[in-house]
Parts: sequence; structure tokens; C-alpha cells
Amino acid sequence: MIFLFFTNLKGAEIEETKDYLQYHKQIIEAEKLIGEENFKAALSQYENVFDNYEFVFLRDYQVAAQLALFLNDKQKALHYIKEGISAGWELKAIKKNKHLSQLNKEPEWKSIENDYDSFRKVYNESLDQPIRNKVKKMFSKDQRKAFGALFRIGDNAQQKYAERKFAPHSEKQLFEIIEILETTGYPGEKLIGNRYWISTILSHHNSISTGYVKKDTLYAFLKPKLYEALKSGQISPYEYATIDDWQRTVSSDRSGPGYGFLIAPTRASLSVTNELRELIGLRSIEVRNKLVDVEQRTGMNFYLPGNPWVRGKIEIKD
Repeated sequence: MIFLFFTNLKGAEIEETKDYLQYHKQIIEAEKLIGEENFKAALSQYENVFDNYEFVFLRDYQVAAQLALFLNDKQKALHYIKEGISAGWELKAIKKNKHLSQLNKEPEWKSIENDYDSFRKVYNESLDQPIRNKVKKMFSKDQRKAFGALFRIGDNAQQKYAERKFAPHSEKQLFEIIEILETTGYPGEKLIGNRYWISTILSHHNSISTGYVKKDTLYAFLKPKLYEALKSGQISPYEYATIDDWQRTVSSDRSGPGYGFLIAPTRASLSVTNELRELIGLRSIEVRNKLVDVEQRTGMNFYLPGNPWVRGKIEIKD
């Protein structure tokens, strides 16, 4: 077993009709423009998305702010930083972004610092705090249980612990997740402001052992619900890919193609990997790698998601 450590009524009615697979496809088009270094057109594409969707993922505000600054539109960059704060961007994280550091000298920067608490309040009030607290406790419980595997020496001992001790705990967690999904929706960035608590719990479940994952029915029951959550904007493509990548990788005993995070794709399997990514609104391997190139040339940070095994480009093996 491998463990991970790590509005108003009118607006709401409009949001229910939105398909976030289209949202993510439009973001990918913007990312392709970034890869071509057509930054003005890319920013225009981001703004089109912002105009048409009530909920915007934080990462997209982060990228738009940097594009605006790269194009020397400081006022627009400051605007998207404010939007980002209202979407959960913490001040300390903004200050760590080297590309945005030049804005610290602007007169308007002081107002961002002074008004930070009010922006943060908007963000906190947009979240379901009771569900957030519940999920945070579930995550902590999961981490403690997963930690027990570290005291088992050898693969056989860890597998026994996973199947006999961790699996019953994990099944209880999944029943709770199913209840949350059916009553309030997927508890991700949109609902509780966190992208990793539930995805880590589900990834742990999907990495118990090859034998367990092959016969598991709980994830099979959950998977269509996760896809519906993806379409409604409650879960990001990366979260979905992380969860499903573990199931695909472990159930195939690390021999089947996945999304390219846990196992690097080969030239032969690249088309399958990109097809899987396209189905959930996740950029292709090639687009991701071009974004990394642009990061290195410009100093911008596109906040490309990964995991402890993936930093920067995703290698394509021969």
C-alpha cells in the first residue's frame, strides 16, 4: 500500500446550468495560447471564462493576474489578485510569487494589505464551514491511520495492515463521503476551500492493495458521482485524475496507462493518457510541458498541479 502525506438566487440558478467540462476546455485553449506566448489572447480567453461562470477556480485568477502584469497592466493584475483573495489566495502565498513581487511597490498594494481581512471574510463566508470542519477531521483521522503502515516492515506486513486494519477504516470514511456527496455535494475547493482532503482519503482507499482494489465496489459506486461533481465544478480535473489514477495504477499492478502522474506515459501509451485527460478537462501532457517551458522563460508561476513524484515537466518515456 502506498500512502500520501501531504450568491444570489438568480446567480445560483444560472450556475446550475453550467457545464464545467466546457469551462476547463476553455481554460485549456487559454493555456495553448500561453504555450505559443500569445499572452494577450490568453488573458482575453481567461476573462471570457470569468464573465460566464459564477464560480472560478483560484488557479485561474492566479494565472490571469500574472498574465496581466506581464502585459504591464498593473491595475488589472491588482484586480485579479483581489478576486483571488476572495477565492482563497492567502497573502503570504501572494508574497512568495516572485513575478508579482514588483507590485509591492505600487500605491494600491497597501490597500490590498489593509483590505485583506475583508476579502478573506468574503471567502470564508462562501464556504460550508460545518462540512469543512467535518472533512478536516476525517482527513486527520485518515492520516493517523495511514501512519500506522510506516511501523510495518516489509511489503507483506504493510499489505496485511492495509487490508485488515486500514480497509475497514477506509470503508467507513467512504460511506461518510457518499452521504456528503448526496446531501451537499463534493467537498472540494468550491464547497470547503480545500482540494486535497477528500482526494487524499480516496487515493488512500484506491491504493490499499491490488487484490483489494480489483474487487472494491465502493469506489465503483462513487466514480459516477465524482464525474457529475466534475461537470458541476465541485471537483477539479486534477483532483479527479489523482483519485482515479491510483485506482487504475494499483488495479493494473502498475502496468496500465493512467493520467501520467503516478507513472510517466510512454510514446506508445501517450495517446491513451491524453484521451483520459481530455475526457475530464485536463490539459494534455504536451500542453503542460509547454507551460513549464514558458514558466522558465518568463518567471511566471502557472501553479501546475503535481505530486511528490512530479515536478515541472511530465517525462514521456521511450
